[in-house]
Amino acid sequence: MAGIGFELKKLFSATGILSRLRAYGYTGMVTAGPMLLGVSFLLTISAVAKWAGVSEADTDLMVSIITYSLLGSMMHTSIFSMVMTRFVADLLYAGKDEDILPSLEGVLWFILPTGAVLWVVFLFFSGLSVRLCFLVFVLFMELLTVWTQMNYLSAIKDYKGIVMSYVAAILTSTATAFIGTYLAGGSLEVMMFGIVMGYGVMMAVDMALLYRFFPNSNQRHFDFLPWFDEYRELVIISFFTNVGLFSHLVIAWFSSIGRCIKGLFYAAPQHDIAALFAFMTILITTINFVVSVEVNLYPKYRKYYDLFNGKGSIVEIEQAESEMLTVLEHELIYTARRQLYATAIMLSVGLVVLSRLPLGFDAMMEGYFRILCVGYGAYAVGNVIIMILMYFTDYRDTLTATLIFAILSTAGCLFSLRFEMRFYGFAFAFASIIYLVAGIWMLASFTKRLPYHILSTQPMLAEPKYGIATRLYEKILEKEKKYLTGREVRQ
Repeated sequence: MAGIGFELKKLFSATGILSRLRAYGYTGMVTAGPMLLGVSFLLTISAVAKWAGVSEADTDLMVSIITYSLLGSMMHTSIFSMVMTRFVADLLYAGKDEDILPSLEGVLWFILPTGAVLWVVFLFFSGLSVRLCFLVFVLFMELLTVWTQMNYLSAIKDYKGIVMSYVAAILTSTATAFIGTYLAGGSLEVMMFGIVMGYGVMMAVDMALLYRFFPNSNQRHFDFLPWFDEYRELVIISFFTNVGLFSHLVIAWFSSIGRCIKGLFYAAPQHDIAALFAFMTILITTINFVVSVEVNLYPKYRKYYDLFNGKGSIVEIEQAESEMLTVLEHELIYTARRQLYATAIMLSVGLVVLSRLPLGFDAMMEGYFRILCVGYGAYAVGNVIIMILMYFTDYRDTLTATLIFAILSTAGCLFSLRFEMRFYGFAFAFASIIYLVAGIWMLASFTKRLPYHILSTQPMLAEPKYGIATRLYEKILEKEKKYLTGREVRQ
């Protein structure tokens, strides 16, 4: 993630357990904050709803609404997220910090209107009341903004402010739900208003942090558009990674274990709850990957590539390559071992804890949880390897592995509908294992011929890719030029 390494290096260079806890906490908040917040809202607001006497049917609908909003906003912003992360990283590398905020404003100009149109169409046929539709619409707009902000928050160093935005969001949401229940009685609308207020506070605080940290040129708001042509593979990779990761949830909703909550809102509680807690196990690997890459691997990676710019001899390049690949192997094994331990703990201790919570865990849910833990664990390690391939700009192999994962996961889950309910989840686990194996093979093949890929597969001359996004960018520049010219004439 763009810029996070600078702060992590400083935190990990300090001695003591507290410094390391701060570093891991900072990484977790930046990389997985909105998802963790969503889970926290599901748990806290569900507890408040139970206390407030909200009916079980309304509580189920609230959980389904939050789930739909989270997944829908993630899918929509995934079209932009990887390209914008690359764009922000390039700006930071070039020292153009003043153009970062304009790009945030520009990309939100695309994300929010398109997301609003799609969501309004969905809500029109959703079967919800007008008041509830308004609250769900506001929540979706907030989530689109929050997911977009995450591409930028990793570049700022105010990790305390980021953590405080999450704490403030949870406290605001809970307090609003309690106060609303006291004033107007417990209802689904009151609970949803609390969630909207919570995400609204988080969005506002994060936006304030960004505007306080970065200078703002108020120019070049759409300079990121040519990046969508230059790195079009990233759009496909990001979108289909989410397809492979979440399609099994949607398929389960419309299977024999799913049920209609209301209108277009479906759920499969036995499968969804197990999947939610199984998904949380990958956060350990995600955090460890960011820390490992930024603190340990990136310095070796940067040194190796710098030597190719006429600064090193063949002996120095070979030595640097050996050091980098040794560190890479060590970090991958370390990350995989951490994920194995996390999965083992969840399958033993974690399952015992979950079965004692008021979540209704039965034998079927325990079976789903076990297989999905294995699936998410394999995905987590495989995704780390795929991200390393992207570090080496091997977008072709990354795209191939991602499409294999998405197709196998989706098609396999659809095929599994032909079998008994207890077999749901096996298709996703199988797709994740194939994703992991493909990633290992592709990374091993790529690193065996690393100098060849650096020197021989690059074009002799830079040839910018010209497509729809670049043409749109040129039209925007042309209209801006005409507007400024007309304003000068009027003055």
